[in-house]
Amino acid sequence: MTRAAALALGLALTSPAWAAVQTVTLHCEAVYQPARSTWSRVVDIDMDKQRIRAVRIDGVPVYTFAVNGTWILTALDNERIQIDTTAQQWQSDFRGLARAQGRCERAPA
Repeated sequence: MTRAAALALGLALTSPAWAAVQTVTLHCEAVYQPARSTWSRVVDIDMDKQRIRAVRIDGVPVYTFAVNGTWILTALDNERIQIDTTAQQWQSDFRGLARAQGRCERAPA
């Protein structure tokens, strides 16, 4: 994980707890087009001081993910998902058939 991603998620890099794995939870409200339906999505991000260890979306562990700066890129089923940890935004795409955008909020610790 980059220093920017850790700071964007509000983690103090010098705290003793930073050495252990921490979980940051984001609550996202994604609006899916063209149906105009809103889905509540929960993203759990497990990380230590070196990197992001795991990502779960709605309680389901993702198979793989990539970190590009402050972005987490992953997929779940047929949905390609991008989460911007700085802007706290959700973007996803169902293989061009439907798209979603939304805001995320960090859950209180």
